[in-house]
Amino acid sequence: MKSQSEISPNIGLDLARATEAAALAAGRWAGLGDPNAAERVGAEAMIRALQAVEIDGLVCLGEAERVGFGEGVTVATGQRVGAGGGPAVDVLAKPLEGSRLLAGGYPGALAALAVAPSGAIRTPPGIHYMNKIVVNEEVGSALVPECLDAPAAWTLALVARAKGKQVRDLVVFVLDRPRHADLVAEIRAAGAHVLLRAGGDLAGALMAGLRDCTVDVLMGSGGVVQGLLAACAVKAAGGAMLGRLAPQNQEEEALFRAAAPEFQRIRSADELVKGKQVFFAATAITDGPLLHGVRYHGRRAESNSIILRAEAGVRRIILTEHLLRD
Repeated sequence: MKSQSEISPNIGLDLARATEAAALAAGRWAGLGDPNAAERVGAEAMIRALQAVEIDGLVCLGEAERVGFGEGVTVATGQRVGAGGGPAVDVLAKPLEGSRLLAGGYPGALAALAVAPSGAIRTPPGIHYMNKIVVNEEVGSALVPECLDAPAAWTLALVARAKGKQVRDLVVFVLDRPRHADLVAEIRAAGAHVLLRAGGDLAGALMAGLRDCTVDVLMGSGGVVQGLLAACAVKAAGGAMLGRLAPQNQEEEALFRAAAPEFQRIRSADELVKGKQVFFAATAITDGPLLHGVRYHGRRAESNSIILRAEAGVRRIILTEHLLRD
């Protein structure tokens, strides 16, 4: 008999139902230029679906606290989700990853969820960005903490050796942000290809962390919520990740210095998310390189999702047809 503290191995399907609900709701706002409204309806749909899942869930990090992030956010740090009768779990929720992409009708927006046993996902609140490197299982054993601070050329040479490639054949995912100008210049000087994207940090991590994808490595900084979700996905997929909090102002710097030593150093995916009972699910809202976006066909819609389970090393790609009721 399964203990009440154990997470059901089938919870990935429950998570996918919640990400599907968010994607179906937010997808109606694609190209309409209102990311806050899309975020709001996606979050509401995701939470409704989660409330039917037999877990005692605690959102361990949300984005509602981010200054100027958008009034549509309704998934907040400390929020309780689930029916309350199952195991206590940490929850990471991103009802709309790539809100600007969705608002402009661009590819790469998705809805994502992850769960792990209570206490497995810990990071100090109030710091919103993280420096990251993500690779797949081919490179995992070669990735060392020094990579995060080393010149890009050094890290790319390590990745190329592990993959049996030339550096000039590597593809590096980087968010298109002014803060990454020097990093992009370093990567190009090393001879590698840069895949710049206006958003979709989590999608980039999936492309770098899964097998058989065209991206070899993700580099740069992005949101902490996306980083922790990426750690769950990469861990479940057998890849590797390095991450370190990146305070952006004096207030965040003070929080960083006051945090426990484990939060100040470079952490691997296993340190960012502890244990093996880690589940990740994502549903594409708009088309992307891994999954196709929501398709609406009158009274029916079609969604495309991925489920990852760390303990079993399982990856499922799901195509679902939905009957729309409103």
